[in-house]
Amino acid sequence: MLSRMKTNEVRIGKVVIGGNNPVAIQSMCNTKTSDVKATVEQIKRLEEAGCEIIRVAVPDMEAACAISEIKKQINIPIVADIHFDYKLAIAAIENGADKIRINPGNIGSISNVKAVVDKAKEYKVPIRVGVNSGSLEKDIISKYGGHVTAEGLVESALNKVAMIEEMGYDNLVISIKSSDVMMCIKAHELIKDKTSHPIHVGITESGTVWAGNIKSAIGLGIILNQGIGDTIRVSLTGDVCEEIRSAKLILKTLGLRSGGIEVVSCPTCGRTSIDLIGLADKVNALVLKSKYSKLDMKVACMGCVVNGPGEAREAELGICGGKSEGLIIKKGEILKKVPEDKLLEEFEAELDKYI
Repeated sequence: MLSRMKTNEVRIGKVVIGGNNPVAIQSMCNTKTSDVKATVEQIKRLEEAGCEIIRVAVPDMEAACAISEIKKQINIPIVADIHFDYKLAIAAIENGADKIRINPGNIGSISNVKAVVDKAKEYKVPIRVGVNSGSLEKDIISKYGGHVTAEGLVESALNKVAMIEEMGYDNLVISIKSSDVMMCIKAHELIKDKTSHPIHVGITESGTVWAGNIKSAIGLGIILNQGIGDTIRVSLTGDVCEEIRSAKLILKTLGLRSGGIEVVSCPTCGRTSIDLIGLADKVNALVLKSKYSKLDMKVACMGCVVNGPGEAREAELGICGGKSEGLIIKKGEILKKVPEDKLLEEFEAELDKYI
């Protein structure tokens, strides 16, 4: 295991982050929070995919009040995302939010921030102090040469944390996000030795599923590999459940979390005589079924008999392609030969035996 940055524990509903707790996976709904039915349905899908903390936008009082009903129907902690209006933060807390996310810089006056802090203290609700490269204060941008910088992100976040601590509250989580991957990495490296509050890590506005996954894997991989990060969100423009699948694989690849089925597959070559690309896509979709959610194993999808059995030896279960047929392999040993059109069906039947 990697050596983790030592941080305080913070309880978000029934999930505890920081300390020696596992890195928690979260996402954010893209439904209208006031639409309770649609929001609950999306959260249920996210829960099934493995989401452990969910955030919802609170742009108005209707959304803040909806949190109460949403919370009754879900099983994971809910975080209210607040901008501009401090009264919405107070209402979200009163309606059961397990955590709130604010940028004190756009909440208004110090008295507004204090009103939010006092309410959070009363309800013992943690505050995530979030600073993004797109919302950095003008004076800090000016201080660092008129540009958004990693140093500016860190200074802004620590200033806001200090302000809340001076109000007598330290139940805090920090996030310093940028869509610039290298800036985001540098900012986390700079803040590592300057705080003991848990860090929420993400590459903000990273893009579509394709581009966002690449940027997030690079950024989160480097940051987490330095022991920084207590909870993560992979931000993608796409199906929210893709965020969870990506986060789980990033953490599993780094050895920070176990669980789930990892699929390894060969890139194919001129020796391949079956539709391995199509088959691999189907295997990837198959292993995401909820019935396999508690399995922790590796499966392989290989294109030919030259390397297939050998390279699949490290996998618990595998498929190896042939000419219009394939082999089902278990730990490098051949179980059976199967026609190509039956490979997925037979593979699923063997996988079911591990449940």
